[in-house]
Amino acid sequence: MLRITDARTGEPAEIRRALTRVHAHVPAEDTSALRVLLVADVLARALELGGSPVLLVADPPAALRRRADDLGVRPSETAAARGGGGRVLRVTGSGDTDTDTDTDTDITVEVAPVRGTEAPVASGTTLRFALLSHPRRTPVTLDATALTEAADTLDHWRMAVAAWATRPSRPVPEPLRQALRAAWEDDLDVPAVLGVLRDVEGARDVPDGARFETYAYADRLLGLELTRQIGASA
Repeated sequence: MLRITDARTGEPAEIRRALTRVHAHVPAEDTSALRVLLVADVLARALELGGSPVLLVADPPAALRRRADDLGVRPSETAAARGGGGRVLRVTGSGDTDTDTDTDTDITVEVAPVRGTEAPVASGTTLRFALLSHPRRTPVTLDATALTEAADTLDHWRMAVAAWATRPSRPVPEPLRQALRAAWEDDLDVPAVLGVLRDVEGARDVPDGARFETYAYADRLLGLELTRQIGASA
């Protein structure tokens, strides 16, 4: 079961399987607001992987919506969808108090700001990976070095996944499935999910077919297009 820290109380809250509305509060157009939308997207993915129907609600400015599309952030419903049933998780920037919160039922998920200016040549998935590599409550500094490292890691993983895909298929080993779920269900700890993948890549006791399935399974949360290179050289 997903446990998320409520920024209002500092206490973890259990998000039981049920209709959930993820409201992203993004009045600005900067990269910090983009990170809020990205965390809301990953939060929605985690809830769906746990069996909950999810509705993502946001009213981003047009320029921010275009950047979010480039990052692979799912389309969102507008303010008209804010009513209705279901639990509400409000994703906001740190210190953002300008939200319409029902203190009896809503949970606030805080996202730290982004510092620095990302290189304009960074692709959507490269920027997505660079942002997901840090805990959501830790500020992120983007620079050319960080983006180059993210791009290199993505290229390496995609090539590895494409190679593993040619090997006999094997299911995701249950301990690895549990490790991945334990990571993202613990306050949406995406860096821990990435750590599991790094361990899997070098594990001698994991068949290549199982490595492939593990990366593909984790990418349902990450949205990094890790299988994109399959068949590229055929």
